[in-house]
Amino acid sequence: MGASLLDAVLAETLDPAYAQAAAARAATGAAPRPRRRARVLVALTMAVAGLLVAVTYDQAAASAQGRAQVRAALIEDIRSDSRVTDELAVQLESLRTQVAGTRDQLLAASAVGQRALDDLAQAERGAAAVPVTGPGLLVTLANADPGADDDPVGGRTTEEDPRGRVRDGDLQLVVNALWAAGAEAVSINGQRLGPATAIRFAGEAVLVDFRPVTNPYEVSAVGDPDTLSTQFLASPEVGALAVISESFGLRFDFARKKELSLPAASIPELRSAQPQGREPTTPGAATTPGASPDAGTAPDREPGG
Repeated sequence: MGASLLDAVLAETLDPAYAQAAAARAATGAAPRPRRRARVLVALTMAVAGLLVAVTYDQAAASAQGRAQVRAALIEDIRSDSRVTDELAVQLESLRTQVAGTRDQLLAASAVGQRALDDLAQAERGAAAVPVTGPGLLVTLANADPGADDDPVGGRTTEEDPRGRVRDGDLQLVVNALWAAGAEAVSINGQRLGPATAIRFAGEAVLVDFRPVTNPYEVSAVGDPDTLSTQFLASPEVGALAVISESFGLRFDFARKKELSLPAASIPELRSAQPQGREPTTPGAATTPGASPDAGTAPDREPGG
C-alpha cells in the first residue's frame, strides 16, 4: 500500500485537477489570460523604487555638495584668519622691538636706570623672553613608521597602534630630563619653553604653549653638549623611554650641535599675579612670586604590552 502510493506520487507530479483544466483549455483553444494586474503592480513597484532611488541620490549628492562647500568656506576662513594673525604677530614684534629700544635708551642714561636695565635683562633671560643661540643637544622623537604589510595603494590594512605615536608625556619626559641635565634653554619645533609653558595632548595634536606641533618632534636644548648628553642618557626615565621606543618602533635619537638658535617665548599676560610688596588690585587676588616649569609624567606604556 505504502509502496504503490509512493509510486503514484512520483509518477504523477501534477495534480489531476490541474491536468483536467489544462486539457479542457486545450480542447476549446482558449489561451491563458495574461496576468495583467500582476504585471501592472510589478511595473508600478519598480517605478516607485526607481523614483525613491533617484530622490535619495539627489539628496545625498546635494548634501555632499553642501558639506564640500561648507568645508571649503571653513578652510578659507582659517587661512584668512591665519594670515591676519601672522600680520598682527609681525606688527606686535616690531612694536615690541621699538618699545624695548626706547626703554633701553632711557634707562641707560642714568646709573639707577642701568641697574634696572641689568635686572630686567636677567629677568627676561629667566622668563625665556629673549632669543638665544649656542651649542647644545638636539633630541628627535617621531611616530612609528607604517607597517610593512600596509597596502601602498589601498591604504592601511590594519588600524594604527596608538602606542606607536609620540604623546605629550613623552615630550614632557624628554624636556624635564634636559632641564635636569643642565639645559639653559629648550624649544620644541621652534616653540620656546618658558616657566609657564604647558605641553598637552588635544585630539591628535600635541600642543606646546597652546600651539600645535607636528611629527617629527625636535627638542632643542642649549647648553654644554658633553654635559647634556652624559646627564641626559644617565636619566632612568630616558632609558625607559628608549626601551619603549624600540619596542613600538618610535624614533628616538639625539645629536650634539655646535650652534642652535632658539626664539623668544611668548610673554604671558598677567591677570592675577602682582609684584611683591604691592597690594592686589582686586579682592582675592594672590601674590605669585614665580612659576615653575610644567612637570612631566612618565609614559604609561609597557614594553611588549
